[in-house]
Amino acid sequence: MLARGETIIQLMEKLAPKHYAVPDDRIGLQVGSLRKEVKRVLVALDVTRAVAEEAAELGAELIIAHHAPLYRPLKHLQTDTPEGALMASLLRNDIAVYVAHTNLDTAEGGMNDWMAEALGLEGRGVLEEVHTDKLFKLAVFVPETHQDAVRSAMFGAGAGWIGNYSHCSFNVEGKGTFLPREGTNPYLGQQGKLETASEVRIETVVPSSVHRAVIQAMLKAHPYEEVAYDLYPMDLKGRSFGLGRVGTLPEPESLDAFAERVKAAFDVPFVRVVGDGSRQVRKVAVLGGSGSRYIRHAKFAGADVLVTGDIDYHTAHDADAMGLMIVDPGHNAEKIMKPKTAEWLQERLREKGYATEAIASRFDTEPFKLR
Repeated sequence: MLARGETIIQLMEKLAPKHYAVPDDRIGLQVGSLRKEVKRVLVALDVTRAVAEEAAELGAELIIAHHAPLYRPLKHLQTDTPEGALMASLLRNDIAVYVAHTNLDTAEGGMNDWMAEALGLEGRGVLEEVHTDKLFKLAVFVPETHQDAVRSAMFGAGAGWIGNYSHCSFNVEGKGTFLPREGTNPYLGQQGKLETASEVRIETVVPSSVHRAVIQAMLKAHPYEEVAYDLYPMDLKGRSFGLGRVGTLPEPESLDAFAERVKAAFDVPFVRVVGDGSRQVRKVAVLGGSGSRYIRHAKFAGADVLVTGDIDYHTAHDADAMGLMIVDPGHNAEKIMKPKTAEWLQERLREKGYATEAIASRFDTEPFKLR
């Protein structure tokens, strides 16, 4: 059984929800249609002519890309221009393109976590907060006989987390009353007769990102025809998601040694370095893509060095003046997302019983060459 395009994107958005993206980012479906079965998904960093041709050769009906092929506004779509020829090739071969950009950067277990893991960073935190998961309190009234089943269903859907503690709830026993009217089919009691039932009020914390799933799971596990529950917002702050990561190396090492670590981690032939090669590095900030505007974030976070791409001349001077070291492996270091995303998606497809394949693009889209 093959997965449809919509199903694949639903799975993808479990890893990188669209609301994690920064405002005005060009994410989502950009080319083609998802309303079709998909035999192969090609995961790419960039959508170039070579990548489009690769997808056609593989028989891939869908490309999941990190960088949007339609980023700058197009004033026309002429097929004798590079942009137009690319779009024509994709449409001619019925290949859809879906983009996961800053939402994949921000996601837990996404781009910046993959980069931090590749560098061996420990005790990671967020460099710049983009999204905070609002918290709700869910209170539901359950007959004593079903309290364990309802709690388990809610916890399984993502409720009950407070920090690193899971399965958190508060439970109060009491008596519930109800009178089933005409047309009802009550689990307890009889039509037209006032019923008193031994019930438990279960309270638990629910993040906004999963509250619909938690409520659906609770309703499915609950025996009552009409379920009494309350959902109300809390002032407590939930988990924060953001761009970049900050962590520490297991042991300090020189900037020169750390630069070699970066080259190996991201499989790049060279890096640009700002700072004295003999200085010690322990705390590291890493941000995939273009990170010039994050040097002050890194310094404020106490990082010794910032690993990011596309550092310009004047920003390098600013970082040097403030005592922040820089290692720039280039924007293409984000190619780490290709095998990681393909592997993650393939596992989810297999779990659901789909025969659809997720494949990492074999093309290195780095435009720069060192001479």
